[in-house]
Amino acid sequence: MDHYDSQQTNDYMQPEEDWDRDLLLDPAWEKQQRKTFTAWCNSHLRKAGTQIENIEEDFRDGLKLMLLLEVISGERLAKPERGKMRVHKISNVNKALDFIASKGVKLVSIGAEEIVDGNVKMTLGMIWTIILRFAIQDISVEETSAKEGLLLWCQRKTAPYKNVNIQNFHISWKDGLGFCALIHRHRPELIDYGKLRKDDPLTNLNTAFDVAEKYLDIPKMLDAEDIVGTARPDEKAIMTYVSSFYHAFSGAQKAETAANRICKVLAVNQENEQLMEDYEKLASDLLEWIRRTIPWLENRVPENTMHAMQQKLEDFRDYRRLHKPPKVQEKCQLEINFNTLQTKLRLSNRPAFMPSEGRMVSDINNAWGCLEQVEKGYEEWLLNEIRRLERLDHLAEKFRQKASIHEAWTDGKETMLRQKDYETATLSEIKALLKKHEAFESDLAAHQDRVEQIAAIAQELNELDYYDSPSVNARCQKICDQWDNLGALTQKRREALERTEKLLETIDQLYLEYAKRAAPFNNWMEGAMEDLQDTFIVHTIEEIQGLTTAHEQFKATLPDADKERLAILGIHNEVSKIVQTYHVNMAGTNPYTTITPQEINGKWDHVRQLVPRRDQALTEEHARQQHNERLRKQFGAQANVIGPWIQTKMEEIGRISIEMHGTLEDQLSHLRQYEKSIVNYKPKIDQLEGDHQLIQEALIFDNKHTNYTMEHIRVGWEQLLTTIARTINEVENQILTRDAKGISQEQMNEFRASFNHFDRDHSGTLGPEEFKACLISLGYDIGNDPQKKTGMMDTDDFRACLISMGYNMGEAEFARIMSIVDPNRLGVVTFQAFIDFMSRETADTDTADQVMASFKILAGDKNYITMDELRRELPPDQAEYCIARMAPYTGPDSVPGALDYMSFSTALYGESDL
Repeated sequence: MDHYDSQQTNDYMQPEEDWDRDLLLDPAWEKQQRKTFTAWCNSHLRKAGTQIENIEEDFRDGLKLMLLLEVISGERLAKPERGKMRVHKISNVNKALDFIASKGVKLVSIGAEEIVDGNVKMTLGMIWTIILRFAIQDISVEETSAKEGLLLWCQRKTAPYKNVNIQNFHISWKDGLGFCALIHRHRPELIDYGKLRKDDPLTNLNTAFDVAEKYLDIPKMLDAEDIVGTARPDEKAIMTYVSSFYHAFSGAQKAETAANRICKVLAVNQENEQLMEDYEKLASDLLEWIRRTIPWLENRVPENTMHAMQQKLEDFRDYRRLHKPPKVQEKCQLEINFNTLQTKLRLSNRPAFMPSEGRMVSDINNAWGCLEQVEKGYEEWLLNEIRRLERLDHLAEKFRQKASIHEAWTDGKETMLRQKDYETATLSEIKALLKKHEAFESDLAAHQDRVEQIAAIAQELNELDYYDSPSVNARCQKICDQWDNLGALTQKRREALERTEKLLETIDQLYLEYAKRAAPFNNWMEGAMEDLQDTFIVHTIEEIQGLTTAHEQFKATLPDADKERLAILGIHNEVSKIVQTYHVNMAGTNPYTTITPQEINGKWDHVRQLVPRRDQALTEEHARQQHNERLRKQFGAQANVIGPWIQTKMEEIGRISIEMHGTLEDQLSHLRQYEKSIVNYKPKIDQLEGDHQLIQEALIFDNKHTNYTMEHIRVGWEQLLTTIARTINEVENQILTRDAKGISQEQMNEFRASFNHFDRDHSGTLGPEEFKACLISLGYDIGNDPQKKTGMMDTDDFRACLISMGYNMGEAEFARIMSIVDPNRLGVVTFQAFIDFMSRETADTDTADQVMASFKILAGDKNYITMDELRRELPPDQAEYCIARMAPYTGPDSVPGALDYMSFSTALYGESDL
């Protein structure tokens, strides 16, 4: 009341003084005021079925004056005196003046006696005071005074019209275009404004006054000639007339405002529903892709060949390179859409969005985690399987070579051991057979290692799950059985020869020596040929250098071996010489061995031929390993640059998100430019992918030149893209919050500065004590109880914080607040949720009650609304939206087709079900 008393003193005292002075200066204004005030009073008195003819005479008894005040105020005055005496009239007028004074109006120099005596000046002053209080005082535009507010309203409404310049309430209205512009602005069908002329004020004024009286129920308060014929029309008369236009159009403006509010609310609701549908579809598609992909990655059934396993590896590369990256982007976009939707729901005062069962962001993250967990071991399993198959192929080839050599050696041995040639042999032949058998046993012992090697290789193939293990086992078993049989046959023949040895005495020592020396030499040559033809597999230069060194050592033994060969051949030559000298009938064969000099020479020549082939194979392998080393260095050099670069960019993004300067739009522009520079780095990642493919195609499994693997680079790159996208989304959400909540840039800077000041480790988050200090710095009383070191407040801490800030925390009210800041019922309140809540409590947002009040205006103050009213006041799509969702109204005042707009309004804000 103090505010209104002071305001009224300023607004009404000065006009009263102006009125006295102006009336004395120009009596023509009295005529205009009489006509205007009389018409204004009659516009209200006719609601009570009466009117006045003479303003100073008809109010003298106070009866119509009291009736006028009751009509315009809507209140009952004291019971009037019905007597005809002067005292009765003065009593009635005083009751009216007391009622005016009770409304905070200070009457200056106006007494009941003057009104009863018919004082024109005092009567007009009193009526002007009533007009000011009940017709003009409540007009306010942007917190201006009544007069200034009415003038500002006129200026805004007539601003689009040419030749109309409203600066006051006198000469600005003389040409009549101002009145016509007000009517045309609100009811353009009533006046053809384009045909009006500024130089024809009488026509303009009469047109406006006639249209207002006929269609707007505004009585004609002035004559056009009075305004045109006066140098300066009376300001009070014009203000009174203009205020009637303001009140006539205010109802239409309220309906327009109500319709706009409903349109705004429905548009927000429709947009949010579309965002929810888009989220559900994107989440469903992503989860379906994950569901189909995981079984493929979980399939660990190995292939039998290198080619098939390498094809699996290539398929996995295509998955990482072509199929997964778009899904990473979809997952990131899904989280961004979800956060944006929740922000928009909070800003529009809607309940938080709860996705369908199994489609929460946490469900998608869990499914994605399972995918990456399965994927993590899949590539390692592929590489291990390739190594295993490579090892198996090498072992299988080695098994076949050794088995073939052994089978070739054993061919015919059983037949030989079963011969009974000693029964008809001479003594010398028996001795020869015995010596030959000893040489054979030596040879047999020399082959024992090979048989053991064959068995060991077969065992290893079985342990490594070689796909053709049955045939290997069958061949190995056959060799072992044959070997056991050879052992038994050898032992049996020796026993037979030893039994007949006593009968035989002659033996040729030279042949024996030849046989003894030729057999190991022959075995050495066979072993050398086997080693020279043995396939090898290496992965480093050091391994190939080791093989080369061993080969050089072998070549160094060749001269001594050649001497041994010549010595053995010399023994054979000596035998031939003895045979020729003494004519011994030896039939040209060595009875002690089947190894002939030609065979030794042939094998020796073969060994000499294999040596340069081995040299060439080692040289080619050495070149291949050098090429592999260059690939390792090339990949390592790039990875050692890209890996730190990604880490640096991650740290820079962290600093940018903490140390943001300028407006949010500047920050958003800077972040998008930063994102563009990161995306432009993609060709280097692709180049590294190409080098990595070359390394895998070369079957290079380790790299000592770098600690970075391609997987590290891929994960770092994906995290970098995700981090910059999330940082941009945070700034966009800050802009949405700022614009929707009306938070100024200075307030946003203050929040950010306080947050950064207490984020001393620059981690982008606040610990409990830092969070408490930050809130205190912003003016919140947190209390002295220490916070739990979780970076969040539990429900009791949050209740205490709100109570300390002046909130009345009943159980129901606190439950309502917790449903807002903790929609997922986790029992904790994050800093962002706390800020959202505080900004929401202080911001001007739409509520269910406001929407309900707007519908009530459109419904003409009824408790229900009809389809025709909705279609008349709202755009077609939003009118149909309401009709489709509003329940039928079932109140006692219901009519056919009535709709319940109250339950619909509460349902928009999650307070009931549609």
